[in-house]
Amino acid sequence: MVKLGVNIDHIATLRQARLGEVPDPVNAAAAVQRAGAHGITVHLREDRRHIQDHDVLRLKKSLKIKLNLEMSIAPAIVNFACKVKPEAVCLVPEKRMELTTEGGLDVAGERAKIAKAVRQLKNAGISVSLFIDPTARQIEASRAVGADCVELHTGTYAAAKGSAQKGQLRKLLIAAEFARRLKLILNAGHGLDYKNVKPVAKIEGMNELNIGFSIVARSLFVGIEKAVKEMKILIR
Repeated sequence: MVKLGVNIDHIATLRQARLGEVPDPVNAAAAVQRAGAHGITVHLREDRRHIQDHDVLRLKKSLKIKLNLEMSIAPAIVNFACKVKPEAVCLVPEKRMELTTEGGLDVAGERAKIAKAVRQLKNAGISVSLFIDPTARQIEASRAVGADCVELHTGTYAAAKGSAQKGQLRKLLIAAEFARRLKLILNAGHGLDYKNVKPVAKIEGMNELNIGFSIVARSLFVGIEKAVKEMKILIR
């Protein structure tokens, strides 16, 4: 069974528009949990544009399902994660001006820095995933630095149309097979929605899909619990 992790960053984005207390991401996480999701994902960005430190602390205390913290390898963020001890972290690239994460982490090009962060997090008892583009080079590097999991970046697949999307799916299939051969846990995410998720969910060995924006957008019309349940049906 493919697990569903729900990213609730955009609940916090709406709250931060008025710098108030509502909508509360922790309340949203509780609803996602009731709907049967397997985990909650939040991205604690260095610029704190949406999720705040206190959100992460409250989620850690209140959740009965997995908390997955997306984060950069900035030392202050890594130290914070080691203190909070979420069940899992996913290391991602981060640019100050980007609207959302634009691509995978260059593990092959930054092995030493990433390996240091991976060691520190694993020594704190945290499972570590690396968000990477679906290439053998990045998968090999992820294994070399000691990651437990890879999360394949599905943004290019999601943005493609027609035959181009089929070609991007083929790249994901090849990358997934290689990751399985290297005994890495296989996750995927970015840009997945109710129309394009099924082929990715069907990839052999897929452990977990992390999906946020499309679920939050759908929840405006049907409520967050129904939006989560609808996605669960699609990835089943």
